[in-house]
Amino acid sequence: MRCPALSRLPRSAAPALALVLCVAACSSENKGPELTPEQQQKVAPYMASDLPPGMIETNINFDNKITLLGYTISPRQAAYLPGRRVEVMLVWRVEKPLDPGYQLFTHLLGEDGQMVLNVDTSGPLRQMKGFEGPPLPPSAWRPGRLYIDPVRFLVPGDPSPTLVVAVGIAHPEKGRLPIVGQGADTENRTSVIRLRTGVRPGKVNLKSLTAHKLPAGTTLTLDGRLDEPAWADARTTGSFVDAHSGRPNPAIPVQGSARLLWDDTHLYAAFEVKDQHLTGGFPAGTKDPHLWERDTVEIMIDPDGDGDNKDYYEIQINPQNMVFDSQFDDYNQPRGGPDGPFGHEEWSANLESAVALQGTLDDESDLDQGYTVEARIPWASFTKAKRTPPNPGDVWRMNFYAMQKNGGTAWAPLFGEGNFHRASRFGRVKFALPPGETAPSTAPSASPSGSASASAAAASASVKSAPAPSVSAGPQKRPNVIPQPPVVRPPAPTSGATDGKTPGVWAGHPDR
Repeated sequence: MRCPALSRLPRSAAPALALVLCVAACSSENKGPELTPEQQQKVAPYMASDLPPGMIETNINFDNKITLLGYTISPRQAAYLPGRRVEVMLVWRVEKPLDPGYQLFTHLLGEDGQMVLNVDTSGPLRQMKGFEGPPLPPSAWRPGRLYIDPVRFLVPGDPSPTLVVAVGIAHPEKGRLPIVGQGADTENRTSVIRLRTGVRPGKVNLKSLTAHKLPAGTTLTLDGRLDEPAWADARTTGSFVDAHSGRPNPAIPVQGSARLLWDDTHLYAAFEVKDQHLTGGFPAGTKDPHLWERDTVEIMIDPDGDGDNKDYYEIQINPQNMVFDSQFDDYNQPRGGPDGPFGHEEWSANLESAVALQGTLDDESDLDQGYTVEARIPWASFTKAKRTPPNPGDVWRMNFYAMQKNGGTAWAPLFGEGNFHRASRFGRVKFALPPGETAPSTAPSASPSGSASASAAAASASVKSAPAPSVSAGPQKRPNVIPQPPVVRPPAPTSGATDGKTPGVWAGHPDR
């Protein structure tokens, strides 16, 4: 069937113009969304006359109205590991027009048939910037034409050995279009696309870290330099990775690693960050500044260890030694809007911290090396925890980030499963006794959160203040202590001079 809009064009009309006019006619006659000329140009590339090269044929018949002719997969490989970017390009042909309201859906299923990821809105036919709702839903498709439907996703972090791409067409009131003939599952969708992941059955793909307790009598000087033997012996996360893929990505301009220690009164956290352009810029004394908009490190803490995003904490410390801290009831909740507040910002970690810079702050004329952060956080601040301090053997869920411009690198990658707050992707932190020590036969029970055992008096007895600069022994909301060691300049680069611009290599996984 020839598009009526094309029959009215002179033979000399440009093919691009012809396709745009056909899109407009299809949308109008089939009661699809009214598209502007600019929008019509955006969707025109997804209407075709010829099959794409390399298409795998399926010929799935949806109620004698729509046919899924086939698909292509990019990249083509034997196994699709967690974090791998995949594009499945579906090729549809319309046999008969659909009533208004039908939409495409695509689900990623495990071998047990359970959905592991919903990608209904992934792809330009389903969602595109500048459109309200799907740009070109199947109800707007014209009989006889081919529609190219790219669906893009990341392989989830904990997939089954085989990942099934289930596809269908549904109406909010009429339900799913039934499949006629072969290719259907029990849910009126086709599950013919199957990807091997190379993951062993039952394997959980989560990072883990052991945090050792400080030996009795050991004190830490809070100066940001991390030069005590206890820090040298502490287990490290290793270098942070791309939050998307879980692999190293040197193109991201901020890299980092973290270590943890603890005692009966405090959790101690240390970060080492590589960053060639240290950025602060927040006015001194600002309460809960949006540090993620520039340079900062971040700790996410879920004390229950179940990864359900209930009652978790966020703490950020930037190169100025400024702090953002908040407590959340659920995933990103409460949230006041685009500008906050984010979570319960009235909550305070009551932490003490110190930052040591290896470079100059807010000076784009030179190259910096980075900065280190050292923080001690009272256990008493974690009022939602089941018990504090934790017992040896307890496991909390945490994640650590080195951030710049609302993105960055992570200890535990997200694999496309939300933003930096997704607790199900946090790593497991196991609390342990000092190396070489064994648990006594009768260990004292842990005190509940906020008990006298976690008082400021105990804190001042267990950790001494740095001789220079001084740090108050009692807990403070945000002591602005920035030890400034001699600035260490990196050698001038021999080639590939940087212009300081940050590539958007982490777009899509912001902290907010």
